[in-house]
Amino acid sequence: MVLENCRQEWYDAQKRVAVTFVDVKNAAQALAKGHLSGPVATTYLARALAAAALLGSEISEDDETVIVQMKCKGPLGGFNVECTAAGALRGYTEKKILDGFDGMGPFKDRDVIGERQIQVTRSRPGKIISQGISNSLDGYLAGSLQRKACIFLEASVTDEVEVKEARGLMVEALPDSEWAVSLGTAALHDDFAKEKGGILAVAPRNILGRLGLDGAELKKTSPLSFGCRCSPERAAALISSLSEEERRSLPEKIDITCHMCGRTFAVKP
Repeated sequence: MVLENCRQEWYDAQKRVAVTFVDVKNAAQALAKGHLSGPVATTYLARALAAAALLGSEISEDDETVIVQMKCKGPLGGFNVECTAAGALRGYTEKKILDGFDGMGPFKDRDVIGERQIQVTRSRPGKIISQGISNSLDGYLAGSLQRKACIFLEASVTDEVEVKEARGLMVEALPDSEWAVSLGTAALHDDFAKEKGGILAVAPRNILGRLGLDGAELKKTSPLSFGCRCSPERAAALISSLSEEERRSLPEKIDITCHMCGRTFAVKP
């Protein structure tokens, strides 16, 4: 079964384990193009989008969103990504071009990210449903949500900024499950530690077999795609909100760029 630009939710009833797969390749490519990002920033943006898409499986209301933000001391600066109930993804990295890393071959997280802090927020318009802070996504799941779960993220981007892969996997043992997440996912942890590529670039059924979850059944598939709420009308409304004196001081035409997706709109005050 093909996993492409969608989220798949599987469940092994016997072992009481839920597994979620996501592929966000198209969204990552669209945002990389919109932001004119280099290959390294695009790699982290793709991973971040996959994380938001995984956590987006928790959304229960149509107007709800999940926002994943990271601040770091490394040259990347951090990222801010969002997933809506409809599976629309958008976001950006603080730095788009990383001199000294782009086109220079393999790089390590400790060099690009360094010390980090991740914040996950579930919200509806005017209301924060939940919020948690940790130095890792697994830490957020265990600490803020008290859940026996772990997340794997993988992205492959060429020097020409072509997104070859952008996937994520979340494995969770339900509270009454005796399946040990750390033991069940040990092989995947080992492969990621060895920096093997293409670990998630196989059919979900193959990964489930490797996890020992051959009894898992597909319960839900939902689309994932690039989507941003910006528009020419919103850009014009932003200018209209200024005072008459402020509008008179503006040039005849100005460009307004959406920081979430990189699209630019020409507006006449």
